[in-house]
Amino acid sequence: MSEPVRRAVVVTGGGTGIGAATARAFADDGAHVLVVGRSESTLKETADGHDRIRVLAKDIHEPDAPDVIVEAALREFGRIDVLVNNAAVTGFASLDGLDRASVRAQLGTNLVAPVFLTQRALGALEAAGGVVVNVGSAGSLGLRAWPENSVYGMAKAALDFLTRTWAVELAPRGIRCVGVAPGVVDTGVGVRAGMSPQAYEAFLAQMAQRIPAGRVGRPQDIAWWVVQLTRPEAGYVNGTVLAVDGALSVT
Repeated sequence: MSEPVRRAVVVTGGGTGIGAATARAFADDGAHVLVVGRSESTLKETADGHDRIRVLAKDIHEPDAPDVIVEAALREFGRIDVLVNNAAVTGFASLDGLDRASVRAQLGTNLVAPVFLTQRALGALEAAGGVVVNVGSAGSLGLRAWPENSVYGMAKAALDFLTRTWAVELAPRGIRCVGVAPGVVDTGVGVRAGMSPQAYEAFLAQMAQRIPAGRVGRPQDIAWWVVQLTRPEAGYVNGTVLAVDGALSVT
C-alpha cells in the first residue's frame, strides 16, 4: 500500500508566536512544513523536535522572496497545499509620530509581501486544490479604532479585504482563501515592538480583565483554528475571517 500524500504547508513569520505554534500544529497533524522568517536561530527553535519542519531564513519583504520561498517549498516537498500569510511587524505611534520608514516597513511586510507571495504560489496551490490563510487581527474588525497602531491596523483590515476578494477570484481555480483574526495573544510582540517586559505584562493583565473569556490567548489557540480551516472537511468555508479573541471584539 502506498503512503498517503502528506500536505505541504508554508508558514511565514514562523520563528515566534502564532507562526511557530502553527508550524508545529501542522507538523503534528502530519504535514510537511516550511517555516520562513528573518532569523534562522528562531526558525530552528520552531523546528526543534519536528523532523517534518524545514526552515528558510528570508525576509518576505525582499523583492526576490516570493520566488525563493515557493521554489524552496517545491524543491523540498514538490507541492504547496497551504500558504499561511502570518508574518507581521508593528510599531506604536500616533499620527504625528509616524515616519516613512516605519510605515513602509509595516505595509511592506504586513500587506505587500503577502500579495506577491500568494501570487507566486498560485500555480502550486491550484495544482493541489490548496488554501490560503491570511492572519489578520481582531483589533481591526468592524468599526473599531486602534489609537497608536493605525498603520498596523490599516494593513490588517486591508488583508481581510484581500481574503474576501481572493476567495471569489480564486474559487474557480479550486483555491480557497480564509482569514483568522487573533485577539490579544501572548506572543511577546509588545516587547519586540519596544515595550519593556514589565509594561507588556501589565498590558496583558489589563486586557485579561476586559476579555469575556477571562484570559488572553495563547499562540496554540490560534494555530488550532488555522489547521482546522484548511482541512478538506472545511471545504465550504471560503472568504470568511474568523475572530479568535475570547469575544472581545463583540463587546
